[in-house]
Amino acid sequence: MKKRMSLAVSLVVFVFFVMALSVVIGRLCTYLLEFIFGSSFLENRFLGFFALLLTSVSIGTSITALLSRWMVKPVRNLIEAIEDVAKGDFSVTVKGSNIPELESLASSFNKMARELAGIEMLRLDFINNFSHEFKTPIVSIKGFAKLLKEGGLTGDEAQEYLDIIIQESQRLADLSTNVLNLSKVETTEIISEKEVYALDEQIRRAILILEPKWSAKNLSVDVDLESITIYNNASLLQQIWVNLLDNAIKFTDNGGELQVSLRRINSSLRFCLRDSGQGMDEETKQHIFDKFYQGDTSHAITGNGLGLTLVKNIVGLCNGQLEVESSPGKGSSFTVFLPLGMPMDNMRS
Repeated sequence: MKKRMSLAVSLVVFVFFVMALSVVIGRLCTYLLEFIFGSSFLENRFLGFFALLLTSVSIGTSITALLSRWMVKPVRNLIEAIEDVAKGDFSVTVKGSNIPELESLASSFNKMARELAGIEMLRLDFINNFSHEFKTPIVSIKGFAKLLKEGGLTGDEAQEYLDIIIQESQRLADLSTNVLNLSKVETTEIISEKEVYALDEQIRRAILILEPKWSAKNLSVDVDLESITIYNNASLLQQIWVNLLDNAIKFTDNGGELQVSLRRINSSLRFCLRDSGQGMDEETKQHIFDKFYQGDTSHAITGNGLGLTLVKNIVGLCNGQLEVESSPGKGSSFTVFLPLGMPMDNMRS
């Protein structure tokens, strides 16, 4: 409302200024004509009024044209900037103006352009990484399939190539699933299909699902779960536990240890997963939630860099918090805080 009043007052002052200035200059011009041609030149009232009107209108029109050009310049600049953005140039910026409304408009436009530039960068990065992640296993599958077709392999070689094809096919399937899940989470604003269920039992099932992986690496799993009931979307939360556990298993060396704990803290819960793995440096910690980022390239074949991104988005969607503690050679710790989502008297102790 204040901005609208400010614009209205500015326009009124502008019009009044132009009218007053044109009348004053017009009157001065009539005095100049009387001085040049004598006082008898404008003795006729009609002629004097017509001369004053003509002079005032001419001068007022000229002044209005000049001032309006100055006032409209920020709008023209904004139109040109909008056309640049429409062509895909998000680096364009608009200068402010002395008029509060135009200053606010320019500030909002510049903010929009910066956000669009960020979104475009993320989009291009996602497309480039996604195409690379998809292309790599496809090329691998094609190459080993051709070798199998040509024949002349020993039984062990053929079995090894088949295992690689199966592994790469599973990698493609996991990548497709994670991309679909991530897209769904990123476009979700309100969690639906909530239900009351035992969270500790869900986490135990997630550990059992991944039993072949941690058994193959001879990992010991220390489980300490408090019996807790939660009201939330079970399938969404399942993705949190599976992805965190899978990530911990992947980066823990053979014979290592995993510690899984679950505790209630007032009206929320705390899930903590610690591993005795390789740990992360500060640079890796800053990027682990980026799409397709993999801090340890030696493990690239076993993942696609979307699991932790998915975890972070789901935790945020549930109004929770995710904390990471890690240092090289000392393992990592992922802690998830989530609201229980229902009154305490409905909780199972």
